[in-house]
Amino acid sequence: MQEIFAHTALTPAGWRNNVRLTIDDEGRIASISSDARSGGALEVPVLLPAILNLHSHTFQRGFAGLAERRSMEGHDSFWTWREVMYRFLDQLHPEDVQTIAAFAFMEMQEAGFCAVAEFHYLHHQRGGEAYADIAELSSRIVEAAHETGIGLTLLPVFYHYGGADRRPLKGGQLRFGNAMDDFARLIEGAERHLSRLSPDARLGLSAHSLRAATIEQVGAVASLRPDAPIHMHIAEQVPEVEEVLQVFGKRPVEYLLREIDVDERWCLIHSTHMNALETEALARSGAVAGLCPVTEANLGDGIFNALSFRQAQGIFGIGTDSNIRISVAEELRQLEYSQRLKQHARALMAEPGQSCGRSLYEAALAGGTRALGRDSGSLEVGRWADMVAIDPGGLTAVVGKDAILESWIFCGGNDAVTDLWSAGRHMVRGGRHVAREAITHRYLATVRRLVQAL
Repeated sequence: MQEIFAHTALTPAGWRNNVRLTIDDEGRIASISSDARSGGALEVPVLLPAILNLHSHTFQRGFAGLAERRSMEGHDSFWTWREVMYRFLDQLHPEDVQTIAAFAFMEMQEAGFCAVAEFHYLHHQRGGEAYADIAELSSRIVEAAHETGIGLTLLPVFYHYGGADRRPLKGGQLRFGNAMDDFARLIEGAERHLSRLSPDARLGLSAHSLRAATIEQVGAVASLRPDAPIHMHIAEQVPEVEEVLQVFGKRPVEYLLREIDVDERWCLIHSTHMNALETEALARSGAVAGLCPVTEANLGDGIFNALSFRQAQGIFGIGTDSNIRISVAEELRQLEYSQRLKQHARALMAEPGQSCGRSLYEAALAGGTRALGRDSGSLEVGRWADMVAIDPGGLTAVVGKDAILESWIFCGGNDAVTDLWSAGRHMVRGGRHVAREAITHRYLATVRRLVQAL
């Protein structure tokens, strides 16, 4: 039984002082009370329910910063960035995938993320030949989660075509591809590997996109585990929207919602380029819009229609996608700032009189828990103890409790995080992951070797 004493905590009833919380041996919150005494418990300044990262490709952390040189042609975009990605992944062996994933997972926890939905589409050897265990690379993600203690929703990704016109896979894409029967075996293997983790880990599903799977295949993937979360890229880039429109006669979100019964188990990643009808329809469906503002800015994707989506009661969460920069504060900051730049106004992601920082944080909590299918997101008895402690500095004592989140999101960064628990596993202490030294040593050696081979 762990005991934590927080001078201030954000509870379902709002901000409370002198909160004492206990965690049971399974990793769930066993009790919580305010106006308590510390009594020898671990003391933290501020305790929050921790944000969940709803979209990550961990292997991409290994080439962060290597695709920032402008080409001689000067027409750089997501599609030219993707060529760098293909060259990098051509070098990856299973142990590299595990090493890079462990480093990214560690950074996520140090940034304030308690759990991650790993959108895992790298399945095979170079050239597309399957490993003896078709879920070999899924097992490497599981091992990285085990080492770091992060909560994991593993999303093996179905990927079959090279475009909406059903052109075959080629080059680096061959490592992603599966026929449906093979994908079903991969899912079974991933589920077997996941059973080695703690009970909070779970399996989800994914179809990569309407470029990589037919609508019939998307439906078939969703039916493999009817109760599992299902995630999918959609409408990230203008050329993608144009391709889908040309092939199917409908825009991506419009086409998916017309053909598939999209509901609360779905998370549609990016959804950047939607018209007004698509925005309202997606909000009504109950699906989560999976936003990755830092990556979307880095790749030049565009700006999500957040204000209209929010006004239609849409639910969103945040993810780190390419992991070029891993930070809870910066994802939420970028989301709000993109709306300010677009609308020429301030404090847009809050209702009149509300805190912008708290509105962003609580909305992302709700969307992340739904997208991962994880019983957390609140400091309540019976929920997983997914919690982050931060030290926001002295400003908040003067201007009010909501300023704790405002100062972290708009003025701070990862250095505000002092402690983090994933289902009760106390993995960040004093701002550092408990296994940082060993994980970092392996990661740096691996990345040096991989970069030299590019």
